[in-house]
Amino acid sequence: MFQTTTPNRAKFPAAFVARRGFTLIELLLVLIILIVLAAIALPKLTGTAERARIDACSAEIHNFTGAMERFNLDMGRFPTNDEGLDALLHNTANSADWRGPYIQLNNVPKDKWGKEYIYRAPGVKNLNGVDISSVGPDGQDGTADDITNWSR
Repeated sequence: MFQTTTPNRAKFPAAFVARRGFTLIELLLVLIILIVLAAIALPKLTGTAERARIDACSAEIHNFTGAMERFNLDMGRFPTNDEGLDALLHNTANSADWRGPYIQLNNVPKDKWGKEYIYRAPGVKNLNGVDISSVGPDGQDGTADDITNWSR
């Protein structure tokens, strides 16, 4: 009464009928290729972001150093350690010679890792100026990754 039908071999070649999906070997091969590509690409991308933070921090320190020179020209001195970088924005000494603000910001920013910039006057490394530095990516002062106005 009911007749079961089998696929017509003329319409469907044997290779097509037998192959219904990917084999486990093929899936594993694609997965391995994707893992290798990710292993190559990810370190390069993460290194780029860190390098950009270092470069931006270095540029900011360079801007602070230039602003300090303008402050020194107007005031005849660099800001004290107590005045710090804030003296570039506010007339902390209430001096008539102050011609600031010397940087175009609303407040002194933190470095790119969320730490305060380190300001020393007179400078230990810049004997005739000031030292401005960031602790860098590791967050430790005095290590090789510090970003400063006396190196680089």
